[in-house]
Amino acid sequence: MQRGGGRQSLGRAPPAPLVCLGVGRRVSCPPAGRGSEGDAPPPSTQVPSEPSPERWSLLCTGKAHPCPAPSERHSLPFTPALTSRAQVQRALLALTIPLEALQAVKDRMLQAMRKGLSRQTHAQANVRMLPAYICSTPDGTGKAAQPGDVLLWLQASAGALGCLLQPGCWVMGSSWPPPTMPLQLFDFIAQCLRQFLAGISSPQHRLPLGFVFPFSCRQTQLDKAELISWSKGFSCSDVEGKDVVQLLQSAIKKQELHHVDVVALMNDTVGTMMTCSMRGEPCEVALIVGTGTNSCFMAEAQLVEMAEEISGQMCVITEWGCFGDDGTLSDILTPYDQHVDQESFNPGEKRFEKLVGSLYLGEIVRHVLTALVAEKVLFTGRSVAILRTKDVLKTHCHRWEDGGARRVLEALGLQPSEQDCCRVQQICRAVVSRAAALCAAGLAAILSHMCQSQELERLVVNVGVDGELYRGYTRFGEILQSVTGLLAPECMATLLPSVDGTGQGAAVVTAVALRLAAQRHEVDQLLAPLQLSRADLERVQALMRREMELGLGLESHANASVRMLPTYVRGTPDGTERGEFLALDLGGTNFRVLVVRVAQDGIRMASEIYVIPTAVMQGTGEALFNHIIECIMDFQLKQNLLEQVLPLGFTFSFPCQQLGLDKAVLLSWTKGFSASGCVGQDVVQLLREAAQRKQHLGLKVVAVVNDTVGTMMSCGYDDPKCEIGLIVGTGTNACYMEEMRNVGTVEGEQGRMCINMEWGAFGDNGCLDDFFTDFDRLVDEKTINAGKQRFEKLISGMYLGEIVRHILLALVEKQLLFRGKPCPKLQTRDIFQTKFLSTIEIDGLALQQVRAILQDLELQASFEDSLLVQKVCQTVSLRAAQLCAAGLAAVVEKMRENRGLAQLAVTVGVDGTLYKMHPRFSQHLQQMLRDLAPNCTVTFLQSEDGSGKGAALVAAVACRGAELSF
Repeated sequence: MQRGGGRQSLGRAPPAPLVCLGVGRRVSCPPAGRGSEGDAPPPSTQVPSEPSPERWSLLCTGKAHPCPAPSERHSLPFTPALTSRAQVQRALLALTIPLEALQAVKDRMLQAMRKGLSRQTHAQANVRMLPAYICSTPDGTGKAAQPGDVLLWLQASAGALGCLLQPGCWVMGSSWPPPTMPLQLFDFIAQCLRQFLAGISSPQHRLPLGFVFPFSCRQTQLDKAELISWSKGFSCSDVEGKDVVQLLQSAIKKQELHHVDVVALMNDTVGTMMTCSMRGEPCEVALIVGTGTNSCFMAEAQLVEMAEEISGQMCVITEWGCFGDDGTLSDILTPYDQHVDQESFNPGEKRFEKLVGSLYLGEIVRHVLTALVAEKVLFTGRSVAILRTKDVLKTHCHRWEDGGARRVLEALGLQPSEQDCCRVQQICRAVVSRAAALCAAGLAAILSHMCQSQELERLVVNVGVDGELYRGYTRFGEILQSVTGLLAPECMATLLPSVDGTGQGAAVVTAVALRLAAQRHEVDQLLAPLQLSRADLERVQALMRREMELGLGLESHANASVRMLPTYVRGTPDGTERGEFLALDLGGTNFRVLVVRVAQDGIRMASEIYVIPTAVMQGTGEALFNHIIECIMDFQLKQNLLEQVLPLGFTFSFPCQQLGLDKAVLLSWTKGFSASGCVGQDVVQLLREAAQRKQHLGLKVVAVVNDTVGTMMSCGYDDPKCEIGLIVGTGTNACYMEEMRNVGTVEGEQGRMCINMEWGAFGDNGCLDDFFTDFDRLVDEKTINAGKQRFEKLISGMYLGEIVRHILLALVEKQLLFRGKPCPKLQTRDIFQTKFLSTIEIDGLALQQVRAILQDLELQASFEDSLLVQKVCQTVSLRAAQLCAAGLAAVVEKMRENRGLAQLAVTVGVDGTLYKMHPRFSQHLQQMLRDLAPNCTVTFLQSEDGSGKGAALVAAVACRGAELSF
């Protein structure tokens, strides 16, 4: 990574050794050669949203004037008739960029940034957009470092070593010459590190080290980066293309510093951002304007295609110094800029940096002055040979305010007049003002990109700024804030001057990395019980198979948690069914009445949804079935069917013992129902009795099925191989076609019968206790059927949101989430609905949208919080899908063995909101099923209204022959 704000000019000797100590506060020393005058950083400033164009013009030149077009700026001819003032004005205008041109620069920067972010175009991008693998900034809790922690930072280019003894207590030093020593660079660094640690009596326990390496690197992890190229006078051999962290760590081990670990590598731009984040509010953008220039910002990780992270945030280093190397800035370059570029050691490269960095601004000024001298506008009659010396003005152009111009010019032997000093000062001001305006265009591009990617109407963000040009020239900050406001009015940016971003920032990055690692460890420990191994799932599969066998056995049936109930459905549709049928679908708080017309050209349906009030759900059975009959009569009236007697298929999605196709005894209520007088009764008879009470005599119930069987029948109409039904929605269940010889609870040996597994109760006998976590127990205890439907409470949509809620509460209690602040809303039962899991886990969903979901729940989440909530949701839903796959694996393997096949090909008809709406549930389920049942080829077919159409098809199949049974 290229260093943005270097404090050492090329070819200049390094600063003298420094050692500063501070206890309870941070003490810093200015680098050698820097005076105090003009060095104080400007105060924090906010970018106004509507600065005027006239204000920008005034800031640039010191007087208001209309901005010329680019062609006018670059082609004003020199004629003898021009006065000296006009000639100076011409030079000033050439260095002034109109607002519309700055807008164009911003737009081009945006395009260049997108090119750098894309994997397809990254190799051709000038703005490299390098991922820094820093995914978090300090969270403001004060826990970036703990008392007693020792955090080292090391800076390669300036030879600086530092040690953070505890929060607020710093030791810093500088001790090495330029890298022209007989030792290898990293051996030399390690040797200096050993001497430094010996000098401060460092402890011998583990010391994490942050490494500031401000050169262009290809980073693949926070602690792994290959050097792309040297700069700033470094040219050490046999390093480019190698992992510099590994080189340093190996050198440290040679020095027997086994307790020092390099945990983070970064450049100074990132350090600036991290340092400024320590002020209470997160800083998500930083820029350096010094010897060179660079910027970084926190981007949505999914947009950084060169990184493997797909969630959360990722710090991106723009490397914008190379912006314009493809010619996109040619229309704003002046002849002075062209001269500077041609005389540089890298012509055609770093074009943006050569317009902005202080390493080059003095040279631009020198070429302007040389041109004006040739036109006899400056230093008339005086010797100006010194101006032909390259780099003579390299570091002075931003220090010529308040009489500084005369001192510098006289030191060069130019003997300036008062007018010369004034004009040189104007030129310097114009050069620096242009640099500030160009930086503002780049910053505006970053802010607009962030605003657009986060889908915000208005972005409010803190921007850390560092570099000698920004610190030493007050007007630079004024122009930066003003022009940024003009170019990005949708963004409100607060500029935060950095103090020693390189040193403190490195320690902060190291501390944040350690904090996140510690948090990840705690989170992993908390979530570990929910993360199932392959062996765990094979055990669940074996337990399910055992319970299935028990449920099918005549003598063992009563003791099985998986009831394996016969449905008396012994065939699937064959395509010859015809006629009109009614269907009733009761399985939750809403129920439907349908009329289904089965014809040669397909199936047509009409339906209406009716609500069952909670008072009816939990009242008497008589009231419940009266309400159902009233709704059926209302539907028939609206469809003009009251005078017809149509066969009715009744989908009743609760555990029943079926004694015939039209006779089913309710075993227990689920899904919040608790109507009295129903358990142990034939639900078809309860429906018929309610019809008699309501004098509705045209009701002909021919079949009662549950929604799982209906789903299988519905899909069987489209695919004859469909012999399994699966529901994963509010609840969960499965059915399949079993060989009659294995069904001990029904007489007969020939053919097959659909078995309603009622697998939601799997584990009610305690066989799954080892897989139940504390969170599952908390959820179970608060249900109306505690200890029942244990498998369903691990899988179905009715409970997953509650599991997540209890995990989030535990994370808050451990101060791992929402900064440990109390969350009263999170105490509310069922506040975190399962639909939130589906939304939060959508691929490509920006974290800003996750935050919005949490904010709707009155949960004030940071990006880190959002990422953690996302991880919890993923863990819970993955476990549910894997457990479902283990159960299904037991089913398909049993069917394969029943039929004596080496390979089974079967279709599963599937329905349920969790399976259909969750973005990853089906994928995880199918993948794990392939792993657990490799000898079965399973196709999944989503049901289209299985519980409605399926019930009608069961009735249609029942009516197909002369008899009403199969």
